[in-house]
Amino acid sequence: MTCGYCGSRRYSGELRCRTCGCRSDDTLTGEFPGPFTDGALATQPRPSLRDSRTNVQPFAARRGQAAAPAPAPRQGPLFDDQPGPKVVSISPNRQRSRPVTATRTRRPAPEQTQGRLDLDPPPARKTLSTTVEARIYCEYPVATSIHRAIAAALDWSLVLMGYGLFLLVYHLMGGTFALQNNMNIAMFAGMLGLIGLAYALLWTVVACDDTAGTRWAQLRITTFDGDRPDPRQRLWRLAGACLSLCTLVGLLWSLADEESLTWQDHISSTFPTPIPLSHSRRR
Repeated sequence: MTCGYCGSRRYSGELRCRTCGCRSDDTLTGEFPGPFTDGALATQPRPSLRDSRTNVQPFAARRGQAAAPAPAPRQGPLFDDQPGPKVVSISPNRQRSRPVTATRTRRPAPEQTQGRLDLDPPPARKTLSTTVEARIYCEYPVATSIHRAIAAALDWSLVLMGYGLFLLVYHLMGGTFALQNNMNIAMFAGMLGLIGLAYALLWTVVACDDTAGTRWAQLRITTFDGDRPDPRQRLWRLAGACLSLCTLVGLLWSLADEESLTWQDHISSTFPTPIPLSHSRRR
């Protein structure tokens, strides 16, 4: 079965149509159903299925009147068709005022100067009686030649004690002192130098400190800047001391030097200086 109002299919036994909700005996009276909405948003009418099937003429045609065509839906204007003028008219009598411009005074650029740090001034070098520039910057005095000789005599006394201990062990082990042979004389002289070198390496490399004779003579080794020497400077001083001892010129150089410095002092940039009494008492 079909609905007599909307033409949709319906089942038998239903009192109302599921699509339009009309009863089975409700029918259309014209060609088009009545509009539910008015205006531009109204939907287009469509012909009824019943009239199309039965070829029933519309009600207006049956009365001999020509059916007027349905007006096309049209969206109403959202804005005014003739907007008002957007340009503001200026009266001719009104004088145009000049824009006031603020005058800017250009400030002078700040001078870009590099800041300075408050550092300690470099130590002033000592002035010598001659034109030669002094190499020592600190204020510590250089030990005199006699003071150095006392420290060297104390160190060599320890070396001779070690050499005597070596000869004693050599004699106890059955060795003989045959001084008629030049080879034996060279061997004993070489052992004296070897024991002296071992004594110097013991204090320079192992202890990394001043020798016993230097400390007994109230002396200490310091750099030209007044600091404690590092191990590298101590090795250079030992090498310079060996060179000065072998040539004897480096030791005599202190007698002609303006600051009483020897070769080992110039090579290692170190020199012996007396220990102050206050410092020796603290030790």
